Amino acid sequence: MADRGVDLSALPKEVRDQLAELDLELSEGELYIPQPPAPSSSSSHGPPPSSSSRYRERRSRKTHRSGGTRDDRYRSDIHTEAVQAALAKHKEEKMALPMPTKRRSTYVQSPIETRTPPDSSSGSEDETSVRRQSSLVPPPPVVNPNQQSPDSWINRTVQGSSTSSSASSTLSHGEAKPQPHRQPKSQPQPQYKPQYQPLYQPHYQQQHQPQPSAHTAAVTDMLAHNVHRHHFFPVNSRVSTKIQQLLNTLKRPKRPPLSEFFTDDAEEIVEVPEPDPNTPKPEGRQIIPVKGEPLGVVSNWPPALQAALARWGSTQGKSPALTALDITGKTLYTLTYGKLWSRSVKLAYTLLNKLGTKNEQILKPGDKVALVYPNSDPGMFWVAFYGCLLAEVIPVPIEVPLSRKDAGICQVGFLLGSCGVGLALTSEICLKGLPKTPTGEILQFKGWPRLKWVVTDSKYLTKPSKEWQPHIPTANTDPAYIEYKASKDGTVVGVAVSKVAMLTHCQALTQACNYCEGETLVNVLDFKKDMGLWHGVLTAVMNRIHTISVPYAVMKACPLSWVQRVHIHKARIALVKCRDLHWAMMAHRDQRDTSLASLHMLIVADGANPWSVSSCDAFLNVFQSHGLKPEAVCPCATSPEAMTVAIRRLDGYGLLPGVPGTPLPARAILSMGGLSHSVIRVNTEDKNSALTVQDVGHVMPGALMCIVRPDGPPQLCKTDEIGEIIINSRAGGNMYYGLPGLTKNTFEVIPVNANGVPIGEIPFVRSGLLGFVGPGSLIFVVGKIEGLLMVSGRRHNADDLVATALAVEPVKTVYRGRIAVFSVTVFYDERVVIVAEQRPGASEEDSFQWMSRVLQAIDSIHQVGLYCLALVPANTLPKTPLGGIHTSDTKQFFLDGNLHPCNILMCPHTCVTNLPKPRQKQPVGVGPASVMVGNLVAGKRIAQAVGRDLGMIEDQDLVRKHQYLTEALQWRAQTDADHVLFVLLNAKGVTVSTATCVQLHKRAEKIAAALTEKGSINTGENVVLLYPPGIDLIAAFYGCLYAGCVPVNVRPPHPQNLAATLPTVRMIIDVSGSACILTTQSLMRTMRSKEAAASVNIKTWPTIIDTDDLPRRRPPQIYKPPTAEMIAYLDFSVSTTGMLTGVKISHAAVSAICRSIKLQCELYSSRQIAICLDPYCGLGFVLWCLASVYSGHQSVLIPPFELESCLSLWLSTLTQYRIRDTFCSYSVMELCTKGLGTQTELLKARGVNLSCVRSCVVIAEERPRLALSHSFSKLFKDIGLSSRAVSTAFGSRVNLAVCLQGTTGPDPCTVYVDMKSLRHDRVRLVERGAPQSLPLMESGKILPGVRVIIVNPETRGPLGDSHLGEIWVNSPHNASGYYTIYGEESLQANHFNTKLSFGDPQTLWARTGYLGFVKRTELLEANGDRHDALFVVGSLDETLELRGLRYHPIDIEISVSRAHRSIAESAVFTWTNLLVVVSELCGSEQDALDLVPLITNVVLEEHHLIVGVVVIVDPGVIPINSRGEKQRMHLRDSFLADQLDPIYVAYNM
Repeated sequence: MADRGVDLSALPKEVRDQLAELDLELSEGELYIPQPPAPSSSSSHGPPPSSSSRYRERRSRKTHRSGGTRDDRYRSDIHTEAVQAALAKHKEEKMALPMPTKRRSTYVQSPIETRTPPDSSSGSEDETSVRRQSSLVPPPPVVNPNQQSPDSWINRTVQGSSTSSSASSTLSHGEAKPQPHRQPKSQPQPQYKPQYQPLYQPHYQQQHQPQPSAHTAAVTDMLAHNVHRHHFFPVNSRVSTKIQQLLNTLKRPKRPPLSEFFTDDAEEIVEVPEPDPNTPKPEGRQIIPVKGEPLGVVSNWPPALQAALARWGSTQGKSPALTALDITGKTLYTLTYGKLWSRSVKLAYTLLNKLGTKNEQILKPGDKVALVYPNSDPGMFWVAFYGCLLAEVIPVPIEVPLSRKDAGICQVGFLLGSCGVGLALTSEICLKGLPKTPTGEILQFKGWPRLKWVVTDSKYLTKPSKEWQPHIPTANTDPAYIEYKASKDGTVVGVAVSKVAMLTHCQALTQACNYCEGETLVNVLDFKKDMGLWHGVLTAVMNRIHTISVPYAVMKACPLSWVQRVHIHKARIALVKCRDLHWAMMAHRDQRDTSLASLHMLIVADGANPWSVSSCDAFLNVFQSHGLKPEAVCPCATSPEAMTVAIRRLDGYGLLPGVPGTPLPARAILSMGGLSHSVIRVNTEDKNSALTVQDVGHVMPGALMCIVRPDGPPQLCKTDEIGEIIINSRAGGNMYYGLPGLTKNTFEVIPVNANGVPIGEIPFVRSGLLGFVGPGSLIFVVGKIEGLLMVSGRRHNADDLVATALAVEPVKTVYRGRIAVFSVTVFYDERVVIVAEQRPGASEEDSFQWMSRVLQAIDSIHQVGLYCLALVPANTLPKTPLGGIHTSDTKQFFLDGNLHPCNILMCPHTCVTNLPKPRQKQPVGVGPASVMVGNLVAGKRIAQAVGRDLGMIEDQDLVRKHQYLTEALQWRAQTDADHVLFVLLNAKGVTVSTATCVQLHKRAEKIAAALTEKGSINTGENVVLLYPPGIDLIAAFYGCLYAGCVPVNVRPPHPQNLAATLPTVRMIIDVSGSACILTTQSLMRTMRSKEAAASVNIKTWPTIIDTDDLPRRRPPQIYKPPTAEMIAYLDFSVSTTGMLTGVKISHAAVSAICRSIKLQCELYSSRQIAICLDPYCGLGFVLWCLASVYSGHQSVLIPPFELESCLSLWLSTLTQYRIRDTFCSYSVMELCTKGLGTQTELLKARGVNLSCVRSCVVIAEERPRLALSHSFSKLFKDIGLSSRAVSTAFGSRVNLAVCLQGTTGPDPCTVYVDMKSLRHDRVRLVERGAPQSLPLMESGKILPGVRVIIVNPETRGPLGDSHLGEIWVNSPHNASGYYTIYGEESLQANHFNTKLSFGDPQTLWARTGYLGFVKRTELLEANGDRHDALFVVGSLDETLELRGLRYHPIDIEISVSRAHRSIAESAVFTWTNLLVVVSELCGSEQDALDLVPLITNVVLEEHHLIVGVVVIVDPGVIPINSRGEKQRMHLRDSFLADQLDPIYVAYNM
């Protein structure tokens, strides 16, 4: 202690002696359990001023138990103080956690049901941690600054830097209730508030420096939000404030991450980190089994429990056995031993003789029956229980089922089924209250066996004849009753207790608790199981004790009722839980004159819970003045399997050596760090991370106890090691009924020593309790196996985490007893989740502050990161029958996305420390001429594929004569004038207009004439075509070519959404420098309307010509370009990354692409094709406008927007016209799949039949959407669609058509690749169904005249077969280059004219910007060669570079869409290394927050990435272009400019 700066010489001699002793013990590694000395008068030597105002408050109050020399670590409210101190530390580093953004309507609280208990804190079974009474806090004493403790200095810094604003909630210890004495204003309370500043900048300030309050910061933030919502900023100019905060919180990890490994092809991605050499290890000797005192033999102990009842029933018939209370706490009835005996005998007789018809006996001794009685009716239960014992049938007490949705009800059915229960006993009132079907029968509960219900009210029982007597054999090993037990995963098992074990247990309890005949016992516990049954029903009858049963409902109405009952009846024993102590304390102000002096034992049933210490101490503090003796508080440890393990009793303590006075319980102050490694270490350094535990007394009489390791073989622990307590005793459970496998592992354990040798032959029972044996053979319990969370190899106890969360002053935000802590397995480790019920009045800001403080407290105290913290509306968590939270159901709700939180905070960045190491990319160098280092191995086939030869096709004359499309049209108009080229349909499937060759030629001439006359356009100028999909567009295109202009096809603005669509039109017009606009009358009006003026400057449009009613004029001549390399048209398109790119398509390219398609699809004049896609760019435009004129086939045009009003239009057109080849887009296919998938029978009835369709090609510039194509094929198989018909095409900006599945050639093939390898830019083919596999479909056959090669994008060297690289293409229909006004083509030239760095340095290639690979398949081409398939993986521009790996957004989006049924669509993008996921919610808004953890989980599991921000939006918010591709960059820009109006934005810490 000297090194802590304490002057030892100033201390009294006895204190110095004790300290020396402590130092000695610590140096020898012995466990030290401080025993607080008896009260003494020398209270002058207090510790130095502490950081906590609570400490001063306690010092100012006269305490009853501790002397002044008591170290403040012994105090039981130490945990609350530890939490406050831990949070105070955090205040130095201003925690800038961005608060989630929530749309107002989402925050809908559920109505509070009448079940909520009356006091302000509400309550539950686990309502334990104590609220302290507020009292006047004196101002801090003036201290010499030089002598201040570091704690108070920290606190002062914190106090100085915070103000009492409404936005930040105080962090004091008492409950914030109004008190008559107000606290002086001058003393600021320590507070926590988020500051919008980067984390990790230590913040030191003078005490009086003013600070902007959190409220101001919040307002500033809000203003910033509004500004961003209304003004569009360039993206680069600003980052959303919250994202900036989030980035700041992630700048530095909180703890150094564990060492990481990445093995690409290994089975496991994550390797276990190297063990830390500083991990504490047990050093003591092996434990010796601890023996309880011998079980005494008392002459008048009965041979069986039924015999005791028979004895009292006949000799002490008037003696009271049980008093039941009504809901107000008044006596309802008292059952005497005589009545109990006579009714039990009547019931036994009825069960055995009167249930069936005269001849048959329904129940035989040994059968099992369910006991279904409410908590408010103990009398009926007692009669039923003892009636069953007398009839020798085995009772199985269960809870009353209230509805089909009861938590865990299905599992109770499993228990009844496994026990073979066919009969249920209940009371008349209870039977009436059971849920019934409309016909009045009792509901068949899910998973329950069919039950026969028997009412046991006296009037229905038959009195036996004089000679009939129940058979009472001496207790044997047959089962007496079966007690249910719910395990960690929610399964319910039955622990069978034999008759002899039941009797022995009663004897052991009688001896341990020193029960005497005729005493009075007050029982607040559930009498159907556990301590309530063992003490209050069984041992009570054995000793003729009078039990007063106080049901849960009475406790809710009057929390002090049990204390009043002790006072009225002068009870000697009370059976309670910490919750009852807590409630009584809260209400004690109402009662001044109660006396607890009669209490000989106050048995605390959950006294083994580590945080029961504070409840016991606080209760004693309040009620010692009411006569409660300190030694009467008796915590105990129990479990359903081992029954009572240990109980503290009066004769168990010798007095402390050398200290006269009262014996006091033992306390151990343990290091949480040591506990997490299962090692006992006295906490000396950091008092914040200490756990104070109280002993639970000695082992039960007649029992033998060991401590063994909880996992693996049952090896005996060392003396300083924590393990599972196992018991050998005649008084314990015998088996899990009907589950022999589980029984062997639990009830027949033989401990082994360090060498694995069994230490004996006697079997022990596992108690499920974790603990150790302290000095004097005292038992200490530190937790339960089922509350154990194993995180990164360390053990944490759920109860400890609850205690820490409750110590963060939860009064205003959450209900104390309604907190569930559990772990979920995500990415190879357990992750801690806390769910709590939020109070209806708690503000958003309060809740968020409470949550962030809980995160910090748990991180500081337990050194474990929380994965998720969720608050749900009041009364929505599944409850156990006595009001506690049903943890396993809560966990299931969380995993299923049915929790519906109103606030959620995810912190994956803190706790996921086992991610694979980020990849370091190796620099790539070019090797010798033929071999690229690491890319190509000599002798390996280069990855390239070639379409068949374009050749001179049959109509050579046409090709030779008419190398321009204009010439082809003129030739067709002369030779085949009336042949219909185009048919346009409307939504009803009716032909709206057609165009024959000559009509099209004449309309084109009219438009050419108008251009030269009205528009005075010069040759080579650009003209924008602005038309809805139709024949006008085609005529205008050829009109431009006739006039020698360059058409620029643009999608018209959407009349209902001008603000979003018109600026794009304007941009293309400006970028292309067009001299004129051709359009329709209605569009011309739209462009000059007021609405348009709001978005763009309508006065500066170029000349607009409306082509609806042009005069019949012919141009003086039809333009013929001097060379085929002249530009025919410009193709503008917005890429998925938001780039607007226009490419130049030459006349030669137009002819080549048309010829290529004609050859691939075998198109000629007698053929008919149907086209349902947008005709504005790429291959869609080529098929809509160019191909028919070249090949002469008839095109049936179906504008995609018509499908919105008639979904079946496209499919019925295919049937009506008997179409063999059709082209569509993914958006059309998706519309049909979603809208018509369920209506195939209806379509069949309407005569829709797709058996005529030979090929249905999806036109796209992306990876084929395999799932959608498969769904489409499967759904419409019933109406004749061939499974081989659906295929895809692939084009890009540099070449509009690279692949297209034609009429001949092999079917498209599918391969499965490993996703982990893809991220490393490698292709590893795996089997179908392999984990982490991704199916890829071939993107159609390579078109005639096209050559494709796969190239390393960095070295520009060719790659081998099945290697991933960029797809380069060489073909006569490559585009000529990007179009820019300023002639900066040189910048992009390498996209169109690039050479390989080696191999074939002569050929010019165009770079598509897409990653893919070529694989030689076993299929044969028409010419007999093996087929080379091209697989497109995704666009290079779109890929996300995260952690050194390359991710394709679509893969993450597919995972996200699978996470929950309410996710309609999702999109991902990155912002400065943060992954942002935007999901559209198609369910109700209360599902919004359920999605956050599920999305985070699935991305972490499947892609090993931590999601930074989750944004939940309405359906239709994610922008999608005409090809059905997501515009992720537009989405990103809208998000950063706060224009999405999200339902919820979660910032994952």
